[in-house]
Amino acid sequence: MITRVLVANRGEIARRVFATCRRLGIGTVAVYTDPDADAAHVADADARVRLEGTRGYLDPAQLIAAAHASGADAVHPGYGFLSENAEFAAAVQDAGLVWIGPPAAAVAAMGSKIEAKKMMAAAGVPVLDELDPDTVTTDMLPVLIKASAGGGGRGMRVVRDLSGLPEQVQAARREAQSAFGDPTVFCERYLDSGHHVEVQVMADAHGTVWAVGERECSIQRRHQKIIEEAPSPLVERVAGMRDKLFEAARLAATAIGYTGAGTVEFMASDGGDSAGEFFFLEMNTRLQVEHPVTELTTGLDLVELQLLIADGAALDPAPPTPRGSAIEARLYAEDPAKNWQPQAGTVHHFAVPGTTTHFGLLDRIGVRLDSGLTDGTVISVFYDPMMAKVISYAPTRHQAAKLLADALARARIHGVRTNRDLLVNVLRHSAFVDGATDTAFFDTHDLATLAAPIADSRATAMSAVAAALADAAHNRSTATVLGAAPSGWRNLASGYQTKSYEDLEGHPHDIRYRFTRAGLQIAEHADVKDIALVSAAPHRVVLTAGTQGLRVDHPFDVTRYGDDVFVDSPLGSVALVAKPRFPDPDDALAHGSLLAPMPGSVLRVGAAVGDTVVAGQPLIWLEAMKMEHTITAPADGVLVELNVEPGRQVEVGAILARVDNPGQADNPGGAP
Repeated sequence: MITRVLVANRGEIARRVFATCRRLGIGTVAVYTDPDADAAHVADADARVRLEGTRGYLDPAQLIAAAHASGADAVHPGYGFLSENAEFAAAVQDAGLVWIGPPAAAVAAMGSKIEAKKMMAAAGVPVLDELDPDTVTTDMLPVLIKASAGGGGRGMRVVRDLSGLPEQVQAARREAQSAFGDPTVFCERYLDSGHHVEVQVMADAHGTVWAVGERECSIQRRHQKIIEEAPSPLVERVAGMRDKLFEAARLAATAIGYTGAGTVEFMASDGGDSAGEFFFLEMNTRLQVEHPVTELTTGLDLVELQLLIADGAALDPAPPTPRGSAIEARLYAEDPAKNWQPQAGTVHHFAVPGTTTHFGLLDRIGVRLDSGLTDGTVISVFYDPMMAKVISYAPTRHQAAKLLADALARARIHGVRTNRDLLVNVLRHSAFVDGATDTAFFDTHDLATLAAPIADSRATAMSAVAAALADAAHNRSTATVLGAAPSGWRNLASGYQTKSYEDLEGHPHDIRYRFTRAGLQIAEHADVKDIALVSAAPHRVVLTAGTQGLRVDHPFDVTRYGDDVFVDSPLGSVALVAKPRFPDPDDALAHGSLLAPMPGSVLRVGAAVGDTVVAGQPLIWLEAMKMEHTITAPADGVLVELNVEPGRQVEVGAILARVDNPGQADNPGGAP
């Protein structure tokens, strides 16, 4: 019997496994690297072991030594890192520990996507032909470069122009090596619009193989899923498709002698005579990030089943029949409007009001939250920027989408920028509601519109007013003289007070206000000319708006962290930065300055000082969060300043280079 489990992973998935272990009375062990020393998963465990180096989660020897030192008798790999590494699985078992996963041979069989496709074809599972990057021709385009090991979008590139193939192959190899320790890549035909549909399988050592249910994961960016759901809208509307999918998934698992939890992934068509046709993509020999949607629609705890199977238990003859609908949204620290640029920094506060359960099952409509965050967590450049998974469950898909969008919209996220507004806009989009969720969703629908803030211009202006009034109330509460008087109080009519903010898009919000006998007056601001003040306290302001005959009260909760101000309301959350009354001229940046969007390491530089460059030309390549990020020229001009070289570590906000365009003046407020 398993008595103590070491989770060879971090963050949300470690906490998820710990939650089930705790419920089953099984002890837990966390491992951590120095950037994760204060992480929530470390605090959750019964015992903790420090790993050397930021890549300690990829060090089999350290992980096995940690298991022995802590008294663990089993290892759960989670997902990512070494979860699909056959050598690690074998080493765990050779060390006398229980491996909570499939046999090492099955991991090896599916660990190489190249060999896996050959095995699946031999087993009768439909596959897309593998293409050697060196033999791709123009008539084969577009092609998808894929890392043979691992997943999660790492080492993947779409190539539509043959001339760009060699460079993209090299970039994919570097990314695959960094993420998985294996630079092998291959190509396959790229389906511009299709549906990414996968089947959850569960198999025991006694010959029973379950196809537990399918999930659709077609809403993706950078070939990484961000919204997943069960059941699949495509499978629901194509008669007979589910039976064929399940049969193919069982064939795949049986062909490699699989046990434990796994996922067989397919690309499916949704057009004309080929609707419902599907091809094998890969098999993930681990628990998937999106496993909660299957848990909520089946009532199964998949981690519990993993533990039971590892202990030798037998499955029932068939899984339970799924019911209802579940949708998961992955909350990332990233800026979708800037090519999904990852963000790093401190999460001051994170909460999803109305959460029904953390890491648990639901038997009625509700919201589940799986997260590795606590207030004060630092999003590190060393690891993936996923902050949390928010999952809704409801009797129907429409209810689940509405519930999840509302939960995300009400979430309080103070700190780094996230993809929250994009997720809400997608969930509320008519195409999503109708189930038109192919992999080209962000190409078909305007990304700029989808990434736009939930709070419109009026809501943002009202939030800025609330921030200014809350700040004034805060100043009054700390004043020692005339503390009860309004800020700027005079016994005669006076001029307006001004409080200046900037939103995340860099737009200024100058709030000019004063208090008169008639109440609050806002100067020259069309968006808020009809508002009045109901009450103002340091952390909560209530404004009323509308005609004199029918007015509506709007509450705003205001939280400050230095100059950063976060205003939460039902109109949408707004992040502001308070601007000083008298800016320091030394803080102004020359126009054309290129700033590091995140801490990272410079991989290479594409131009030299004095070179003429054009807008959009790649100049600097950074590696951060296991991916490459390209810094491009902001405009046509001459590269007049270059402050980096390959191998240099840079901090967020560092001036990397400057492109001079004589036709443009300096921008005293910062970079363009």
